[in-house]
Amino acid sequence: MDLPLNALRAFEVSARHLSFTRAGLELHLTQTAVSQHVKNLEDRLGKKLFRRVPKGLALTDEGMALLPVLVDAFERIESTLETFKATHKKEVLSVGVVGTFAVGWLLPRMREFQTRHPFVELRLFTNNNRVDLAGDGLDYAIRFGDGHWHGTEAVHLLSAPLAPVCAPSMASRIHAIRDLGRETLLRSYRTDEWLAWFQAAGLEPPLLTGPMFDSSLVLADAAAQGSGVALLPVRLFSRDLRGGRLVCLFDTQVELGSYWLTRLKTRRESDAMLAFRDWLAQSCNGL
Repeated sequence: MDLPLNALRAFEVSARHLSFTRAGLELHLTQTAVSQHVKNLEDRLGKKLFRRVPKGLALTDEGMALLPVLVDAFERIESTLETFKATHKKEVLSVGVVGTFAVGWLLPRMREFQTRHPFVELRLFTNNNRVDLAGDGLDYAIRFGDGHWHGTEAVHLLSAPLAPVCAPSMASRIHAIRDLGRETLLRSYRTDEWLAWFQAAGLEPPLLTGPMFDSSLVLADAAAQGSGVALLPVRLFSRDLRGGRLVCLFDTQVELGSYWLTRLKTRRESDAMLAFRDWLAQSCNGL
């Protein structure tokens, strides 16, 4: 049966309000136009859908049977169209993130960003601080260093001073900095870190022979399992420290770099990029 959509909609709204006048207000039509749509529908169906009562309108049995079907149908149509609308507004944002920052800072705050900016479809690509913005097709990269990378603009996010940490079982036998000379000192691929830390502590470093890791996350896991003492950015391992998985041995810290949000200078910032940059800067400054 070929039924006009406008007439079905006019009936559905009129049935909800039990008034052609109030239906007209919702549909931005005159009371006469709504009434005519409903009459056309009744003529096509060969059934009366309303009956007149002293206080307005009442549904007939046929009207009562038709109303819930139309309410459900129009709600489904509206829901589907909203999905199309939301999908159309989505912007993909590709961000390369050094793994330590991703796990230690970004992931615990992801829900907050997604709630504030639902139009951004964020795609994260973790790395060990080695990234090629152009070659990897990234909008941004969050990396550790001094903020100077050729051809890029860098926004400072947060500093990450390093301090020695280890498993609680190992910490019980380390009482002074000199005791570290008897322990295995785990190293990152940045070979100057332990040297700089001992210099900040005012002591000569011992011979460094511990295993080397290309990821601070793996380095932290090795330390937590008792393989040795690691030098880590403690503010990014706060959950491990609060939970007792790791113990920070000494207050002495050394700062050899910070985390930065970087992009190619030739890359124009989209709405999604601006939203992410502003949120990151605000959140990091709030620490």
